[in-house]
Amino acid sequence: MIWPITNNFKTMNNKNLLERSLNAVWHPCTQMKQHETFPLVPIVRGKGVWLYDIEGRGYLDAISSWWVNLFGHTNAHINAAICDQLEKIEHVMLAGFTHEPVVSLSERLKQIAPGNLGHCFYASDGASAIEIALKMSFHYWLLNGQPQKNNFISLQNDYHGETLGALSVTDVAIFKKTYAPLLRPCTHMPTPDWRYAQNNDSAEEHALNAATALEDYLSKNHSETAALIIEPLVQGAMGMGMYHPIYLKRAREICDQYQVHLIADEIAVGFGRTGTMFACNQADIAPDFLCLSKGLSGGYLPLSVVMTPDDIFQAFYQDKTAHAFLHSHTHTGNALACRAALATLELFEQNQALESNKSKAEYLNKIAKPLATHPKVKNFRNCGMIWAFEVETNDADFPEKCFATGLTQKLLLRPLGNTIYFMPPYVINEQEMDLLVNGTLHVLNTLTANNR
Repeated sequence: MIWPITNNFKTMNNKNLLERSLNAVWHPCTQMKQHETFPLVPIVRGKGVWLYDIEGRGYLDAISSWWVNLFGHTNAHINAAICDQLEKIEHVMLAGFTHEPVVSLSERLKQIAPGNLGHCFYASDGASAIEIALKMSFHYWLLNGQPQKNNFISLQNDYHGETLGALSVTDVAIFKKTYAPLLRPCTHMPTPDWRYAQNNDSAEEHALNAATALEDYLSKNHSETAALIIEPLVQGAMGMGMYHPIYLKRAREICDQYQVHLIADEIAVGFGRTGTMFACNQADIAPDFLCLSKGLSGGYLPLSVVMTPDDIFQAFYQDKTAHAFLHSHTHTGNALACRAALATLELFEQNQALESNKSKAEYLNKIAKPLATHPKVKNFRNCGMIWAFEVETNDADFPEKCFATGLTQKLLLRPLGNTIYFMPPYVINEQEMDLLVNGTLHVLNTLTANNR
């Protein structure tokens, strides 16, 4: 039984739009039949942290519309940049051509990225970036006379996307099980997520134990391993699992020791989400491939990038066309998306966003104590501008009920199983954080009232 949204959502205008959507749109990560009793929410506009439906009701976007929005919906600065670019060039293919937004963005990313990641290869979405990094790593070893290095390893509970290559290195059964016959095998290393710590180990001790397991594996299998791919600091789709930065430092050292590439999937956690511009900054390391998307364009337009250092780029820089990285996407380096990304990076400086986020995180942690100490809450945790906790419940419909009850409190919440998480836009203010915490507490009390 799916928890229904209140009947006042079923006005004539809503019904018309909902019927049209259900008849024409196949929605992602959705069992479409559930929408017979669990209506879609028709959004017509947004402003700041708020989304508004067709009847004018507002919902605080606590998850940044799948983790993409950094500086609020319809941000005036990003809007102006896109409008200006529209009068110049909206898109031109990047094979044989170039343009100012893609060059400027690449130069800016080179300045702020860790290490010497000086070359940018663009695509449209996170999964595409993962495919690029996997192919580049394999191709690099092939060009260097080591074709046997064609296997990849990732972490237990990692999520890297749902295209076939990305899904091969993902460890989330609900996405992967059905398509297993289509996927390459992948070995998943023990996760450093401190929720899995044993024997009262600290987060750091557990991370070091996980790194030891990685070292043991690569000592035996490095000659066939092209790369280790990881979600740095926060494993998103499996419930915002968080871990100590020491794992990143040790993983870098181990990959260097055994000549294995390190791919950092910062698609969800890049651009300030973990408290630093990039999660890798917290371990003072640089990966061989840095994958970025989501917040890259401020949540406005599809855009992703893979950054890599000069030694990898030079391996492909040869006379033979066949030795080039022959991979492309139609909208690679789209001018509008690159201009949105440049405007987003400008806002980091104008708003002193990273420093401002520290104050906001301190405030939310202070007011969230009733959540952290709730009898049905476990593992309340925070990393930068990401918060998460598990709810003790046996209700299989908990995610749907939480979402629906959240809407009655003016909140957009989308739990991952029994994990409620917050990843709001950086423009959230104290009054809105109060609403977020108090509304979530109401949701929690409502849904656990009968099983305390």
